[in-house]
Amino acid sequence: MKILAKTFFALEDTLSDEILEIGGKNINPTKRGVWFEGNTKMLYKSNIMLRSALRILVPILEFTAYDERRLYKHIHEFDWSKYLGLDRTFAIDSVTRSNRFKHSQYVALKVKDAIVDQFRNNTGQRPSIDTKNPDILINVHLNDAKFTVSLDSSGDTLNKRGYREQGHPASLNEALAAGLILKSGWKGENDLLDPFCGSGTIPIEAALIATNTPPGLNRDFSFMNWDDFDQELWQEALVESKSKIKKLNVNIYGSDISERSVNVARECISNIGLNKIQIRRESFDLTNRPAETGTIITNPPYGERLKEDDLIDFYQKIGDTLKQSYNGWDAWILSGNLQALKLIGLKTSKKINCMNGDIECKFNKYELYRGTKRVFKEKSESE
Repeated sequence: MKILAKTFFALEDTLSDEILEIGGKNINPTKRGVWFEGNTKMLYKSNIMLRSALRILVPILEFTAYDERRLYKHIHEFDWSKYLGLDRTFAIDSVTRSNRFKHSQYVALKVKDAIVDQFRNNTGQRPSIDTKNPDILINVHLNDAKFTVSLDSSGDTLNKRGYREQGHPASLNEALAAGLILKSGWKGENDLLDPFCGSGTIPIEAALIATNTPPGLNRDFSFMNWDDFDQELWQEALVESKSKIKKLNVNIYGSDISERSVNVARECISNIGLNKIQIRRESFDLTNRPAETGTIITNPPYGERLKEDDLIDFYQKIGDTLKQSYNGWDAWILSGNLQALKLIGLKTSKKINCMNGDIECKFNKYELYRGTKRVFKEKSESE
């Protein structure tokens, strides 16, 4: 079976590594996605276990169409009764990159019309549309004039882990958070702190990684509505996915100055049952490192809600606190304000370009040595 896992820009290699780890074959990264091959159990495991994936798609039809008449014809001639019945609701999710078809909603409408007309012609009845919670979700991807039509096996995007009941105005996407944690190389070997934790996404995703807990355990998937859904195989995939879960052996901390954010974070942590994560309400510039060594991974405010003078002071304080109180630690900082990052005043040892929604970001690493870098290296080499 050919499968496409969708992800964020810059996480393609990270997702490829995840797919290899769970047994995917013939792995081929592409822009914001990874193609691979696997059987039905692999499809199920991909939805349960892949942390940096957003959707798992199974292509069922490819064609080229230069106008709406040909688009309608290709869709109408395909046998949809193999995948959709009158007792199932459906919806179309369309992504277009084309000068010929400029509006994704229009493409979705034409595909929907062709499917409905086929059922009406063959049975005299039509399946119902449900855009909010469809039984069958059909994904249409258009690049220039090439259409790829897929079954979306995930339904809701995979970042919806089931632990977040309340929103947060600047919540970091869960799949992006997990992908960046993996990209940093942190896998639970030392303590982790997020001093601007918001609703707790980074600490929670870090705890899931450190305990090998599959992120998709607490939700349902669209493939459960497919006619060929195999309940026994699903249970096997579930047992396999749970088999490597282990205890949390490091400390994971989160803090934020906002009382509301702290309360939301604690609620999310309670929902997923990872109560060993420690969340505090405090200002980062008043803290000291909770251990001799550790890792900071954080997504501080970019400046949308801060005035320019406040932003300068805010990012300078981040740099001062890191230098004064966190020597011996590594810090990874995600920000969409590239000028603000410069105010931290520390030399970066690694820079990763990425996207947070439609915001261009950098994910920068700062190694906070004790004394000089040369002394730190000499000590490390002698140990």
